[in-house]
Amino acid sequence: MHKIADRKYYSQRIEKVKTSSMRESLSGKHVLLAEDNDLNAEIAVTVLEETGIVIERVEDGIQCVNRVVQMSPGTYDLILMDIQMPNMDGYKATRCIRRLDDKKKAEIPIIAMTANAFAEDRKKAFDAGMNGHIAKPIDIEKLGAVILSVLNKQENLQNGKNNSMNANRLRS
Repeated sequence: MHKIADRKYYSQRIEKVKTSSMRESLSGKHVLLAEDNDLNAEIAVTVLEETGIVIERVEDGIQCVNRVVQMSPGTYDLILMDIQMPNMDGYKATRCIRRLDDKKKAEIPIIAMTANAFAEDRKKAFDAGMNGHIAKPIDIEKLGAVILSVLNKQENLQNGKNNSMNANRLRS
């Protein structure tokens, strides 16, 4: 019974998103979802697929780190990282990814998903090297906004690096 109410709630929210510009901006982006809870994962996948995001799920931090290591750089545009997972939590997984030798993989944007929305939890997420923070239960509009803001920041950083590299080439 509980599951149906969740579905109905999310399908109402999804209708709003379908008509928004969020869909245009997120469509075709590849997201790796690290989430151990099946229901939470199902909801996140349903919600995100409606925005046109291509999503792949792993069930804990170890699987998440392994997937990033195995896939070629640029496979994922973003990671949505649950904090409380078995085997390796989201903080530790993020720190492992940030230490990877491949810069492109190490700099992948990571957004924390946590039931704890306190300031100290946000700080812990950013201290671990995460780029954003979203509280559960997931509000689809907020999630979309956080994803867009993190991806835009990342794009600006990349463009900034490319521009400074081009400027250096021009000077020499």
